[in-house]
Amino acid sequence: PSSFEWKGKKYTPKSYANELGLKMDDYISLTSFTNHDMYKQCELAIPDNWAWGKSYNVGLTDLVDACEYALKNGYTVAWGADVSEKGFSFRNGIAIAPEDPSTIEVKGRDNKNFSDAGADKSSNAFLSPQTEMTITPEIRQEGYDGKTTTDDHGMHITGLYREKSGKDFFEVKNSWGTANPCGGYLFVSEPYTKYKTISVMFHKNGLSKNTKKALGI
Repeated sequence: PSSFEWKGKKYTPKSYANELGLKMDDYISLTSFTNHDMYKQCELAIPDNWAWGKSYNVGLTDLVDACEYALKNGYTVAWGADVSEKGFSFRNGIAIAPEDPSTIEVKGRDNKNFSDAGADKSSNAFLSPQTEMTITPEIRQEGYDGKTTTDDHGMHITGLYREKSGKDFFEVKNSWGTANPCGGYLFVSEPYTKYKTISVMFHKNGLSKNTKKALGI
């Protein structure tokens, strides 16, 4: 709409955006793929990037480290990722990259937008720590090039969690309601994050000094 009312005040889309106080130039997008130059800006070839937005291309370990650093320093992270994998189960509140995906039984189908919490999935992999894939830049790139890693969904990384076995997970807030064991959140393993992240975005003050220097920011 050209204008709208909110809490008794009339806005245009631009005036409302200005009132929020968000300066989008203060936010930065990171990705990690081998078909782009490292530590340079690139344009991801994905349908949702209709505005030709740019991301900084960093090493795979650096991508995960940057998210952890931002979270530890008070900045949450917007996460664009593939959610169509067997190991992504919102109903179970977990996303993993099991070494043997055949151990996961899938009943039903995901809807077009994956907004129905997805197909029903069951496996011991969701109940106790399992061996996960070792994700390399080459494996990650293969998924991107073969379109098995696609820009399905955007979520909100809000915290870090270490399971009692010592495995690290990202705490992720989803938008598919609260009817799962974690009240609408899910826990995403580092291997899944490395494998299926398209890009992340957060405030540039959440970057470490070394990362800022490497990116020339």
